[in-house]
Amino acid sequence: MFTRSSNQRSTKEMLDKSQRTEYVDKRPLPTGTERILVIDDEQNILNMEQDILNELGYKVVAKTSSMEALMLFQEAPDEFDLVITDIIMPVMAGDQLAQKILELRSDIPIIMCTGYNKYITEGQDKGIREYLLKPFSMSLLAETVRKVLDKG
Repeated sequence: MFTRSSNQRSTKEMLDKSQRTEYVDKRPLPTGTERILVIDDEQNILNMEQDILNELGYKVVAKTSSMEALMLFQEAPDEFDLVITDIIMPVMAGDQLAQKILELRSDIPIIMCTGYNKYITEGQDKGIREYLLKPFSMSLLAETVRKVLDKG
């Protein structure tokens, strides 16, 4: 009976990381030209989201303050096709911001982002169209944005 000793490895195990191939989804990402308001109090995350969405063709306005975002939305609620907001933010949390935005324009789609999965099951009836759990990939963001915008 043959058994592998602890110092014997399969061929796959012996390949170093540079020789391994990983599956990469080659489908083109969905794009668009809609106007999106993105709010996140973490500048690096906000920059990443803005860069991804701009690369996909969207027109993006990015804010680190939920209060500034609300004032901007109050001034021109019809200037946006979608709002993407983080849930945990100082001064006004994302779910409160979403409710205030929905009071101004009940048909605006909102995507809520969070690093805490306990918030994903809460608030489903608050007008939030989708939840994204951080960290998320470029493809997940692209697909979620397109799905929400296409639903209207």
